[in-house]
Amino acid sequence: MIYLDSAATSFLKPPCVAQAVVDAMHTVGSPGRGAHPLTLAASRTVWACREAVAELLGAYDPARVCFTPNSTVALNTAICGLYGPGDHVITTALEHNSVLRPLYRLEEQGMELTILPADETGNIDYEDFARALRPNTRGVVCTHASNVTGNTLDLGRIGAFCGAHNLTFVVDASQSAGVLEVNQQAVGASVVCFTGHKGLLGPQGTGGLSVAPDVTLRPLVVGGSGVHSYDRRHPQDLPEGLEAGTLNACGLAGLLAGITYIRDQGRENLYRQEMKLAQAFVNGVRSLPGVTLYGDVDAPNRTAVVSLNLGEEDAGEVADVLAQEFGICTRAGAHCAPLIHEALGTSARGAVRFSFSHLNTPQEVAQAVDAVADLAGRI
Repeated sequence: MIYLDSAATSFLKPPCVAQAVVDAMHTVGSPGRGAHPLTLAASRTVWACREAVAELLGAYDPARVCFTPNSTVALNTAICGLYGPGDHVITTALEHNSVLRPLYRLEEQGMELTILPADETGNIDYEDFARALRPNTRGVVCTHASNVTGNTLDLGRIGAFCGAHNLTFVVDASQSAGVLEVNQQAVGASVVCFTGHKGLLGPQGTGGLSVAPDVTLRPLVVGGSGVHSYDRRHPQDLPEGLEAGTLNACGLAGLLAGITYIRDQGRENLYRQEMKLAQAFVNGVRSLPGVTLYGDVDAPNRTAVVSLNLGEEDAGEVADVLAQEFGICTRAGAHCAPLIHEALGTSARGAVRFSFSHLNTPQEVAQAVDAVADLAGRI
């Protein structure tokens, strides 16, 4: 099997991640729920993970790194905790449904929404931000990197716009955390949302959000927090204020191992390896008859995501043949990002997404190129 679906989840992981989860299952209790050795071990693991995330993301304070089961919950927490009826929010056509659907729901409740369009290469016009500004504009919510094209947005430029107009800035770093440089303080992001199981190489069921010191969020979920149990209201101080219920301490142990691995190997080094593989794939398929590549595949600072179609073939059927005949795992369809597919003209059939890890090999990439060439020869 050749796994080329890392944008969905990092199935290829360093062995230390699985070992950390197994070790934690035998050594930690419930974090923040008591003071016996097992709960203290859990709390230390969770705090070490907060520190590792904060360092990697350029966060303001480890205590303001709050864990959730994934970036979807983190984004819902940020979006629903910041905006409401009467507010105006700006987003882009590059977004995943984890951004779009919370915004659509708030729009139904009286929030105003502007979605900046993307062109046929999946890029936006940054001047559209100023054109979209209204007196009641309260914030910008956008992805760092498209999960369909690999195109990235200039967070520094968007953050400067938000700072100049006193807007909150929510960043979806689901596809970029652990892959590209994400520096919350440098770009002035109010909230950075991340998932643990993709570029951070951790287990599924981990993720979170880093909240700037001047930002207050209404909690999405309330309940047990381990502190102030006699209060009728959920605690407001972070991180407990956004962490109702028992944390996934075993998963966070694995996430800590993944981040430690990235730090030790060098994020930039791992990124260069991924992009070398992705570029080799692009170079191998771009001139094949019937192959259409999507996005700005030669742009700098993109992620190792390459989406394509073959002739007029349905993307799902192509992905099925790749899996069944060649043992190559890809992701076909709309990728939970409908608006970018509208911009690319692929709404009807989707696209086949190849996404690469530094743990893939050049030989696997060559086999993938050969498989695409084989299929291109059949149409």
